[in-house]
Amino acid sequence: MRIYRKNEVIAIRPRGYDWVVSRVRPPSAAPDIQTVEDVLALVRASGGRSTHARRLLVSALFARNDHMTAEELAAAVHAEAPDVHLSTIYRNLEDLEELGVIAHAHRGHGPATYNLAGRGHGHLVCQSCSDTIDVPDSLFRALMRLAEETYGFAVDPHHTAISGRCEACSAR
Repeated sequence: MRIYRKNEVIAIRPRGYDWVVSRVRPPSAAPDIQTVEDVLALVRASGGRSTHARRLLVSALFARNDHMTAEELAAAVHAEAPDVHLSTIYRNLEDLEELGVIAHAHRGHGPATYNLAGRGHGHLVCQSCSDTIDVPDSLFRALMRLAEETYGFAVDPHHTAISGRCEACSAR
């Protein structure tokens, strides 16, 4: 669960038998990262470790300029290190998201997908054919401004998809 307040995001999620409350960088405050080494330096600066599994995971994120599910990322890591457990992948994804390195999005009814936060964008998903269209943040600026001014609500256009019908399905 995430709670959005003006200029901050608080994530509440279970970890083991406890609930963890942490501050997450809002999408607009994503750190400037260009390489795998930049990410690992940020991890070390925040008190984390630069493990082999984390390096492989971050490398997989940089290798594909696309959304990937946790299972797809695990497959990429397992190609190099088959002994890395799926729970390690999920834990690393959570840690990287808390640092603002990655963002996850829910696109339709499938599993969450992950991408580098600096490459954030919105999503339009066709209800008929399930095609996903990545759109620039500028498409949501008016909505974000109106929600903030009217309701004091900070919209995160990267987290969920707007559903509708694509051009091809509308023409049918």
